[in-house]
Amino acid sequence: MAETAETLALSTDFPAIRRARLHTLQMNLGYLCNIACTHCHVEAGPKRTELMDWATMQTALDFMSAQGIETLDVTGGSPEMNPHFRDFMRAARARGVHLMDRCNPTIIVEPGYDWVAPFLAEQGVKIVASLPCYSADNVDAQRGKGVFEASIAALKILNEQGYGQPGSGLTLNLVYNPVGAHLPPDQAALEADYHRFLYEQFGIVFNNLFTLANMPIKRYAHALMRDGQYGDYMQLLKDAYRRDNLPDVMCRGLVSVDWQGYVYDCDFNQMLDLPVGGGASTHLSALIDADLTGAPIAVADHCFGCTAGQGSSCGGALN
Repeated sequence: MAETAETLALSTDFPAIRRARLHTLQMNLGYLCNIACTHCHVEAGPKRTELMDWATMQTALDFMSAQGIETLDVTGGSPEMNPHFRDFMRAARARGVHLMDRCNPTIIVEPGYDWVAPFLAEQGVKIVASLPCYSADNVDAQRGKGVFEASIAALKILNEQGYGQPGSGLTLNLVYNPVGAHLPPDQAALEADYHRFLYEQFGIVFNNLFTLANMPIKRYAHALMRDGQYGDYMQLLKDAYRRDNLPDVMCRGLVSVDWQGYVYDCDFNQMLDLPVGGGASTHLSALIDADLTGAPIAVADHCFGCTAGQGSSCGGALN
């Protein structure tokens, strides 16, 4: 096939949007992960070697101080597998920044990573943990054999640390994404199902459930194209477009930084190599004192994934 999902996505009729006030710095600490999921837009896995170095993290710390960043949102891969993870999180917290970890919960039960849960609790890190379904068969089909069992074991450990428990101040949010090429169901209804099932079956408690649409890029896009579903899925996203979701899409209040320190409007643009604002590649070090308010945001067809139906952003449904 001459064209790829990535090149097909770059010609778009998605509306132009601009930045609001910057409050969140999202950092991809590397593509190394202990598992390889079929929907992963990062194409992370155990064989990836890309990891952010300390010099780039120091630049990020300077950026946080200069810009008055409120939240550091770390992702990967499994961000905890970066050898500088703990030092980076401590340093950001010392600057008064709120910490958020987009955690693949199985890392908590991975040999050599028993420090993860107590460290996150000690630092007051808000956890956003992937659990794409409460069905073992569906989770294992998407993320690999045994992942559901490992995820349940990890969530129990997080509960023991206080995560999700009333009054603890330790937030545990879960993330759902569809197994098939369709939009997520109603977030509130699915959250109620998750609460009921996970507590009744495993005694697990959590705070919120975020429903995210699968983004048609990288590994998931290739799977859609392989199965002849790419065009239909893109049309589904476009047909479900809702303009009233535009003001709340995640890219309006954050910038996303790759493992080498280059800046993008969101994590998805990062994977499509669409630099911040749609211009030339820009390193974070060049933006430390920049005012990005009102700057244009690079858009492409995958952006319909954030505005379709009830919307889908880093914090789940938008309406």
